[in-house]
Amino acid sequence: MRHMADLSVWVPALPPGWPHVFRGSWARRAGLVTTAQLRGPRFTQVYPDVYVPGGSVLDLRLRSRAAFLLMQTRGALSGYSAAVLHGADCLPGEVPPEITVPGGGFRVPPGLRLHRERLWPNEITEVDGLVVTTPERTAFDLARWAPSRNEAVACVDALANTGRFAPDEVLRLNALHPSMRGCARIPELVELADRRAGSRPETLLRVLLVDSGLPRPEVQWVVQDPVAKEAVWLDLAYPEQRLGIEYEGAPHVEPDRVLRDIARTTALVDRGWRILRVTKNDLFRRPEYIVTIVGRALRGEAPR
Repeated sequence: MRHMADLSVWVPALPPGWPHVFRGSWARRAGLVTTAQLRGPRFTQVYPDVYVPGGSVLDLRLRSRAAFLLMQTRGALSGYSAAVLHGADCLPGEVPPEITVPGGGFRVPPGLRLHRERLWPNEITEVDGLVVTTPERTAFDLARWAPSRNEAVACVDALANTGRFAPDEVLRLNALHPSMRGCARIPELVELADRRAGSRPETLLRVLLVDSGLPRPEVQWVVQDPVAKEAVWLDLAYPEQRLGIEYEGAPHVEPDRVLRDIARTTALVDRGWRILRVTKNDLFRRPEYIVTIVGRALRGEAPR
């Protein structure tokens, strides 16, 4: 009997993460790259033996993947790394990847933040093939680790929003881990938190007003137009005074968005609302100005 030729072709197994982020030694063993290629312009080394294609945008999501690959499942991505993987908008700027491991014995390379704390099995989950802390545990951690109290509130807001849980859940975790660093400030943070907040700047704006002694504004307040059968959501509002406060971030300068915002503001003014529009320059460079004009509007004083 005539046998058919074996047409199968051996293909090396692709290393995890190839070609977006990978261990160089594994890629070499698979015959995908050479040592000379890894040292050339085609690839960028992020951590020892961890590479990405040259020209990659090394944002926190990609650097966190590289960090996880470096640790080889010996921990869970946590802190801001977990937040960004859960889709929570609370980054205060450039931050390093963060990983929580159960104990010591690990050498920490530059550009990686290691936390040595215990994680219960129900405090970890998987996102895009990566082991990360759950939204609730991530909020608990960032409530303790964030660089400031206001940034911590922004983290709790964002994670409670995307994770769809009440900020009080952070108090439950606080009771389970009472001896961990930073727990003392958590009750105050939870009291200030509001999972309806739409962004980090909106949270910082709200906390600024409260800290200045002004009444706590409503968050994502709905103004309905029964005639047009439409509704408008205000970032912050004092309904009794018909005062709305809007944070104007980068998307609001896009041409189509500008036109929609103008029409939106006109409709609100027509319904008797006064709208104050705040930018990042106001919030981060002259917060006292915001407090002054909001306070004046609440007291019904004429603009100066």
